[in-house]
Amino acid sequence: MTVLDLPAPVANRLRRPGWRDPRLLAGVAMVAGSVALGSWVVQGAERTTQVYVARDALTPGSAVEASGLGVAQVRLVDVDVSRYLTVAGGLPQDSVALRVVAPGELVPRAALGSAAELDVRPVAIAVTVAPSADLVAGSLVDLWYVPAPTRSTGDAAAVLPHELAPALTVAQVKRPDGAFATGGSTVVYVLVPTAILPTVLAAVAGDGAVQLVHVPGSGR
Repeated sequence: MTVLDLPAPVANRLRRPGWRDPRLLAGVAMVAGSVALGSWVVQGAERTTQVYVARDALTPGSAVEASGLGVAQVRLVDVDVSRYLTVAGGLPQDSVALRVVAPGELVPRAALGSAAELDVRPVAIAVTVAPSADLVAGSLVDLWYVPAPTRSTGDAAAVLPHELAPALTVAQVKRPDGAFATGGSTVVYVLVPTAILPTVLAAVAGDGAVQLVHVPGSGR
């Protein structure tokens, strides 16, 4: 019995992939895409834009101009810039503040508008007792009326102070200075809603006194 001579099997040699190998091309594309995406994310995180910021408190009715504002550099990943006024976009012409914008706050687009949109009016109220230093533009005050004292009255409630309006915004505070610092009175301009303007004006012109009560924590 003879053993047939069979041909020895030929071992397959591993071939080094060429540049045209689809798998190599796919790997290179994935690496390149990852590098490009990472670079784009880093650049996006570092991009900043100039946004207007309130240097001092903006109160309803106050004119808003670029010369009275500061500029802050903000990162696009931290702030939705579309909500705020950018230096590149500029300021609307003849715009006024519609609400209080605190010092250091980015100026929202919605906080500005035209004077016709305001429903408040500034009323000057003289304060004989010097208010605290915390009372500044942007503060909130409760407005009270104190009737003038009378010798006799049949209604005790008629002489009790009563509130005219709560939480009104202070537009401006003018304190006496210079030679008159120890005398005179402080004048506070309070923004009064037009709906109650007749009541407040009657109280200011009456025999009694209109008093301001500062709402703690506001204005700073």
